[in-house]
Amino acid sequence: MRIAYLSTFYPYRGGIAQFNAALFHELEKKHEIKAFTFTRQYPELLFPGKTQYAEGKDSAEDVKAERVLDTVNPFTYGKTAKAILAFKPDIMITKYWMPYFAPSLGTVAKRLKKQGVINISVLDNVIPHEQKFYDKTLTKYFVKNNHAFVAMSQNVVDDLLTFNPNANYVLHPHPMFDFGQKVSKEEAKAKLSLNPNDSYMLFFGFIRRYKGLDLLLEAMADARIKNKNLKLIVAGEYYEDGAFYENKLKEFGIEASVSMHTNYIPSDMVRYYFSAADMVVQPYRTATQSGVTQIAYHFDKPMLVTDVGGLAEIVPNGKVGYVVPPNVPAIADAINDFYENKREASFVANTQSEKKRFQWDSFAAAIEGLYKKAKA
Repeated sequence: MRIAYLSTFYPYRGGIAQFNAALFHELEKKHEIKAFTFTRQYPELLFPGKTQYAEGKDSAEDVKAERVLDTVNPFTYGKTAKAILAFKPDIMITKYWMPYFAPSLGTVAKRLKKQGVINISVLDNVIPHEQKFYDKTLTKYFVKNNHAFVAMSQNVVDDLLTFNPNANYVLHPHPMFDFGQKVSKEEAKAKLSLNPNDSYMLFFGFIRRYKGLDLLLEAMADARIKNKNLKLIVAGEYYEDGAFYENKLKEFGIEASVSMHTNYIPSDMVRYYFSAADMVVQPYRTATQSGVTQIAYHFDKPMLVTDVGGLAEIVPNGKVGYVVPPNVPAIADAINDFYENKREASFVANTQSEKKRFQWDSFAAAIEGLYKKAKA
């Protein structure tokens, strides 16, 4: 099978580029595959972070993608379709996470569809976390130009079926990310210049309001938690005004309890942040699935997640961590239980068995199955 993979690849950075690289390498074990990516992914005016590009060594950099698609320039849509068709693929894979990409990716898919190429999209979201009035129109256009879909949580399936009740899809959880070998907590704390005598939890990833960091900061002010030798690491770049969170630190009187690392975390540093932590906390207000949970599994870390989207599908409550309502008392209660009742060792042991279901080879097999079904 010849596969064209059109999505975010190096030199772009972030979890989507890393996901694409990992799936690319799994697929190339059995198939001929070529990567295509953007000449311009977002206009700088619309990008909320500091840069779209990887700086230094990145785990996704060994995929050499042809840069051809400019999301802002419709004249490149046909050029991209032509470049992909020159490769003569049987299948084109895309990744869909926000309606902004629907015009460009959807138009390329439409042109390939007319030439008999099977289009399969891996869906992070169908309906985005931060919704706009035009989302449904754009997503409908994208969905109708694809033959099949991989959804990574049940709520994404539910959203997909509102656009196409007869969609050809498979539900498969997000596979694990590999960011290298874990190190000891002592080594990790030293690398990050953290106090070796403190215990640490980790909030990881881009900081946006829907991720609920403010709920976690307020939970850190709970007297039961403040009285412990417990700190929070916040590791990720602000994708909105950081002053909101810095004011929360002062408002709750927890400046000394939170270690803020608000630059983009390069791939080769990820293992130190996860290795330093006793537990990874995701206090999200909304979610579909999360790559952060899959990094936590890779490093055998217990998790505290909120009961939104597909997070509860990935984190069995009371086995590898906690699934709680997205509110401050519930988050604080779980943190207190974790430390008071010394849950870490049992949760770690359970992550080591639970993570066996999050493998890249079965994800690739799901795509192969969709292709066969679409061709039938």
